[in-house]
Amino acid sequence: MTDLPAAVLEPEIAPRSTAEERWRALRTVSRGDLIFRVVLTVLACLLPLLLLLIAVELVSEAMPAARRFGLSFLTTSVWDPVRGQFGALPLIFGTLYSSVVALAIAVPLALGCAIFLTEFAPRWLRYPVATLIELLAAVPSVIYGLWGIFVLIPLLRDHLWPVVRPVLGHVPIFSGVFYGPSVLAAGVILSVMILPYIAAVSREVLLAVPADQREAGLALGATRWETVWHVVLPYGRAGIMGAVILGLGRALGETMAVTMVIGNRHEVSASLLQPGYTIAAAIANEFSEAVSDMHLSSLFLVGAVLFLITIIVNALARVLVWRVARGSAVGSTAI
Repeated sequence: MTDLPAAVLEPEIAPRSTAEERWRALRTVSRGDLIFRVVLTVLACLLPLLLLLIAVELVSEAMPAARRFGLSFLTTSVWDPVRGQFGALPLIFGTLYSSVVALAIAVPLALGCAIFLTEFAPRWLRYPVATLIELLAAVPSVIYGLWGIFVLIPLLRDHLWPVVRPVLGHVPIFSGVFYGPSVLAAGVILSVMILPYIAAVSREVLLAVPADQREAGLALGATRWETVWHVVLPYGRAGIMGAVILGLGRALGETMAVTMVIGNRHEVSASLLQPGYTIAAAIANEFSEAVSDMHLSSLFLVGAVLFLITIIVNALARVLVWRVARGSAVGSTAI
């Protein structure tokens, strides 16, 4: 047997580092990493701090009106700056009513677009159509308002309503004379504005459904549509509901477009054809003209109500979408 060098036959074994040395090496952090970590921590804390500062400012400015009116501020309808009487019920009702109308129009359209793009559209068509839908979110709200004044309201008043009135004129929500600016016009504008948000999130949720769920449904003899209805949609229902609530949060806070088409009448009316008023529209219209301290405080109070509603709605939407993202949706019970 050929003699081999001693270094090959007996290789030198490096001494093992002790546990204390290994721990010290893991604890060693370079100065650059430490600075980077501190900067990121500060930036991450700024956003919650900003949210807290906004809440504190709203509450502090709204306290005079809250002490004077109490819960009656939320249940009365009088809004008279001259006499110093303020009730926000029509504002809250108009905000919620127009948002619900927007959801009733936007959700079927957005969900249909999401299902088409993920399940039925050819691959070459999916990306262009999805991009065009998402571009709707980039249009400024004032442009939507101008479109509503010069296109949507004349279309609804002069062309659509004369055709629909003989069929729906006896329904309470379509009662009264239709002059144009109304809750219906605001709801249609809002539906166009929130549609890209609901469609984009719903599309991502449906894309997150595992392929084996679809294959299992097809293997059991279901058609494409039955697979979508009984497998895909139940699996992602929490995320889809989160997308809907996210769109609701977007509709609740919209200001300019709604202000331009809703009519800005401070009263509670169940008819979609009558003018309404929203919290955001009232703040935009009256804040610069408010001269009394109580008027300003009432606007801050109603703004605090809108702030609280929006925070709750968006937090709920994020939780539902997060459930799907972490895989805790219906999953194994979808079939």
